[in-house]
Amino acid sequence: MTAKKSKDATESIAVHADPIEPEGQSDLESMLKGLRVAAPADTPVAGQRCGLVAIVGKPNVGKSTLLNALVGQKISITSRKAQTTRHRITGMHTQGATQFVFVDTPGFQTRHNNALNRSLNKTVLGAVGDVDLILFVVEAGMFNQADARVLALLSKEVPTLLVANKLDQVTRRVDIAPWLQDMQQRHAFAEFVPMSAKNAKDIERLLTICEKYLPQQPWWYAEDELTDRSEKFLASETVREKLFRLTGDELPYTSTVVIDKFEEEPPARKGHKRLLKIAATIVVERDTHKAMVIGDKGERIKRIGTETRVELEKLMDAKVFIELWVKVRSGWADDEARVRSFGYE
Repeated sequence: MTAKKSKDATESIAVHADPIEPEGQSDLESMLKGLRVAAPADTPVAGQRCGLVAIVGKPNVGKSTLLNALVGQKISITSRKAQTTRHRITGMHTQGATQFVFVDTPGFQTRHNNALNRSLNKTVLGAVGDVDLILFVVEAGMFNQADARVLALLSKEVPTLLVANKLDQVTRRVDIAPWLQDMQQRHAFAEFVPMSAKNAKDIERLLTICEKYLPQQPWWYAEDELTDRSEKFLASETVREKLFRLTGDELPYTSTVVIDKFEEEPPARKGHKRLLKIAATIVVERDTHKAMVIGDKGERIKRIGTETRVELEKLMDAKVFIELWVKVRSGWADDEARVRSFGYE
């Protein structure tokens, strides 16, 4: 299923850096002239293409934002808080004769060796084991020890694209060229793709690059499917996203959400939307954390519920009623049985 990579890295690397300012383009081209060679030739399409593409990188590097952009709809939650993504999220994008099956993974954890982080790292390792292509996401111009730890996990037998994300935040584009040369020495990347996940043209360009690495085989999912995750799971993730966004750094990353009830009722009358009744528990580790979540006179938890309801109604095309509760479970993140009971592998 997986394609083999050329043993000679300099014979398989192509740089994809458009769009870029004219003067930056010129400098980048001249400095990387020796690296820019033809990408693997496109194979004539004989029917459908379909394959797995893993999105990996350190925490908070923009993987979930990239997944949502590639799929064309929000299916993976985002926030500025590290370790927001905790599950393997699969998103599908079908375009022409090709179906891309993207797998977003948690950022590989190195700071805390608890049961939760061991579970997250197991998810990362499982995701990169049997795929057709890997997107290794880093911040353009940056590479630190956390990036290096993730890079060390990647198989040399699977084609890997270096996705230099957040290019829009780089003030001197000419500095990217020597950085790319340095990255070439670190891993035999199939291609370099400096880009911004917020730029629609960059996303289309990345899809075009990914396509040629996917095998010719029938699609795995229906053309209109976007994710293999259930609505119940998406509800839990949406609550957790609003929780992190509205508490900022006050609340430890170990807080989680458990769906206690997810019931669907048919529309009251023809032409009306279906009704979803959801009850969820926000799990924290201390009483002080519980107070943070509830907020003064319950204002914060009320806002978490309201923002969750509005987003779920749009995402699921339904009328949503949601109840939120907060419970304290001390030390749950270091209790493997409790971690599994909360839905982590």
